[in-house]
Amino acid sequence: MDLETVKKYLEKGVGADGDDKNASTINGMPSRFFENFIMQGLHVDQIEKGRVLCSMKVPPRLLNAGNFLHGGATASLVDLVGSAVIYTYGASTSGVSVEISITYLDAAYVGVSDFLLLFILFIQFLSSFA
Repeated sequence: MDLETVKKYLEKGVGADGDDKNASTINGMPSRFFENFIMQGLHVDQIEKGRVLCSMKVPPRLLNAGNFLHGGATASLVDLVGSAVIYTYGASTSGVSVEISITYLDAAYVGVSDFLLLFILFIQFLSSFA
C-alpha cells in the first residue's frame, strides 16, 4: 500500500480541505459512549473481592477486517473490566492503566459465546497490596 493510501485510511472523514466531516456527529455522541459501545452485551459470570470473570457473545460491531474480534476492542474490554477488579476492593475510583499486556491465543469470531475475560495476573498483583 502506498503512503497516501495509508494516510487516507487513517484520516477517515477528513476532507481535502482538512475539515473533519464527522466532527459534528462524533461530538454529538453521549458522554462515555465508547464504554457502552464496547461493553454492551458483557455478562458478569462471577464476581468476588479481587476477581471478576466475564463473558460475552462477540457482536458484529466489534469485528476487524478479518471478521474476528478487534484487538483494540479486546484491549478496551481488558482495561474497562480490569478496572472493576479495583472496585471489588472497595475503592471509589479505579485510577489509570499504566501498562496492559495481552496475549492473544486465538481469534474470537462473531457469535462466539465462550469468549472469556480472565484477570488472574491482575488479581494477583492487586492481592499483594490488599
